[in-house]
Amino acid sequence: MQKSIGVFDSGVGGLSVLAHIHQHLSAESLIYVADTAYMPYGCKTAAEVTDRCLKISDFLVEKGAQAIVVACNTATAVAINLLRERYNIPVIGMEPPLKPAVIHSRTGVVGVLATSGTVSSERFNSLKSRFAADARLLVQPCPGLVERIEAGDLTGAETRAILTAYLKPLLEQGVDTLVLGCTHYPYVIPLIGEIAGDAVTILDTGDAIARELKRQLMLRGRLSQESQCGAVQFWSTGSPSEKLISRLWGQHVDVGQLDI
Repeated sequence: MQKSIGVFDSGVGGLSVLAHIHQHLSAESLIYVADTAYMPYGCKTAAEVTDRCLKISDFLVEKGAQAIVVACNTATAVAINLLRERYNIPVIGMEPPLKPAVIHSRTGVVGVLATSGTVSSERFNSLKSRFAADARLLVQPCPGLVERIEAGDLTGAETRAILTAYLKPLLEQGVDTLVLGCTHYPYVIPLIGEIAGDAVTILDTGDAIARELKRQLMLRGRLSQESQCGAVQFWSTGSPSEKLISRLWGQHVDVGQLDI
């Protein structure tokens, strides 16, 4: 069985992470699962999210995954510890980059855009205690934003209105650094930039995750030695949104139907 790297999210958001992984580890074969049938995770219970994480991870391991990337902040917050106990392979999760945001901020006022599931998690509150004690952290849950991105509306009036409503109170309080606490949100960075202005720095974690994955594989001597690009497979548990996934990935792809 060909070794691969498994990546999953509740929908298409994790493609933003997959793109960084493909850039840093182009020789690796990748398998991406969009759990669109259960999207979004942010409003699900911890038990529901954990169940989905286990089922998808079991599938990825059966397909030969030598590492799993949980490309979802909510799923990471809820299930990463259990996944690491269950599988004897690297399991890498997402965390909002609070530490670099606090270091970077000139005003000491940092905004966090995230799902309700992420901001209410014990893991996120632990991050706040460790890295944001010396800053003014303004946390903004963003219900509805994931659904607009999943609908392919990255620049439309409705998405702009949602983002404006979430960003306005943060900007009024002097935020100069914005943390993206959901893997869907990088797809609306241009729109966030338009609303927030050039003086606000936007931080994402996709590149750091790809570099950590590469480090973990190197430590174990598992990096692919192939000279050609690895294959990338795409799966969806809901209606395979080939048009949207192809648009976000930058080329046409086939998306398989995954019934789990």
